[in-house]
Amino acid sequence: MSTESDITPSTADRHHPLLKLALELGPLMIFFFANLRGQWLVEKFPALSELGGPLFVATGLFMAATIISLIVSKIVLGHLPIMPFVSGIVVVIFGSLSIWLQNETFIKMKPTIVNALFGVALLGGLAFGKSLLGYVFNAAFQLDAEGWRKLTIRWGIFFLFLAVLNEVVWRNFSDATWVAFKVWGTMPITIIFTLAQMPLVLKHSINLETDGEK
Repeated sequence: MSTESDITPSTADRHHPLLKLALELGPLMIFFFANLRGQWLVEKFPALSELGGPLFVATGLFMAATIISLIVSKIVLGHLPIMPFVSGIVVVIFGSLSIWLQNETFIKMKPTIVNALFGVALLGGLAFGKSLLGYVFNAAFQLDAEGWRKLTIRWGIFFLFLAVLNEVVWRNFSDATWVAFKVWGTMPITIIFTLAQMPLVLKHSINLETDGEK
């Protein structure tokens, strides 16, 4: 019977950390700068005006960059990481709806949907006695069962927090503020939260080589 501690990190994930970061941040950076320079892009590439205003142009480019990122992930890393894959599907669906209906609400709710989905999935999995966090992060590290349980609870609550935070920002601030927050707010918050989990990870980490020699 397998446990959470049986999940092992893939070779690709160990060898390409910077590439993974670039593939995840790249589309977000394109989204930010496309929204910031939307009018300039339309002047340089008139065909983009068919998408609508700056936020819709940014959304279209965000969708394209996300698809390219997933393709590169599959080719170079040999697989599609769960989080970027699920997020990418929601980006394409909600981005398409935003452009088609010329309604910004769909793309603005995308982070809410994705974060709420992961939060509910993680906490719901625990309710059935299963920690899904190792699969979500493709097991970048090894923990004992108690470590996975505690970390899953923390990440589940954190994802729900991000969902609520996104709702507060997009409903109460300008488009420019929301886009800037999406890039320069959410990412630093996530990095700080991740670093704050290191004591727990170190406390419950498992050395596979040592464990295998016993």
